[in-house]
Amino acid sequence: MNEREFKDALYQEFARIGKCLSSPKRLEILDILTQGSKSVEGISKLTSMSVANVSQHLQTMHQAKLVVSKKLGNFVYYELADPAVINFLDTLHGLSEQQLIEVQHVKYEFLGQFADVEGVSMEELLKRMDSGEVTLLDVRPKDEYEAAHIPGAISIPFEELAEQLASLPASTKIVAYCRGPYCLMSFRAIELLKANGYDAVRLDKSVMDWNKYIDRGAVVS
Repeated sequence: MNEREFKDALYQEFARIGKCLSSPKRLEILDILTQGSKSVEGISKLTSMSVANVSQHLQTMHQAKLVVSKKLGNFVYYELADPAVINFLDTLHGLSEQQLIEVQHVKYEFLGQFADVEGVSMEELLKRMDSGEVTLLDVRPKDEYEAAHIPGAISIPFEELAEQLASLPASTKIVAYCRGPYCLMSFRAIELLKANGYDAVRLDKSVMDWNKYIDRGAVVS
């Protein structure tokens, strides 16, 4: 193999990942899988795609070594092949927001309807958690909470929140989070909480963001 053949072969393999990620639906599936293992049927429900289409996308990503599968009973579950995939997605999202003004336009046009939803930073959350001033609420599905969650958070999936409002303390601020900045469950949760008289704000970070923040040296008492 000469130098040209080496370069051609190398970049051809790199292009496999690029080709695999050229589909918006595959990017959405990968984003879902950052929350933990999911069945094909579960992904189908979350993405509003048929099981057959989801399976086809997953097979493409499996061939590119981005996901792995396992069978549990009658169901096939998929998960990310390596934590490096999460880091790659974070970089992709950040680069897209920085370089593509269209991303900002899409966010503004849709998320603008939630302009009255107040946010909270990681630093402020830590301070308030240390002093017992907040209740941290994870509104993702139970399986995602069980796979990983921010320490100290309680789990009430958004679908069950209306029925379980009375279980939340009325005397402390509620901080709700879900899958990250593009997840809408926490927005909906804040609207519901505020409509019922709770002092509630949103953390627009994910569990992975929290772990990175702690790894960078934040101190949790």
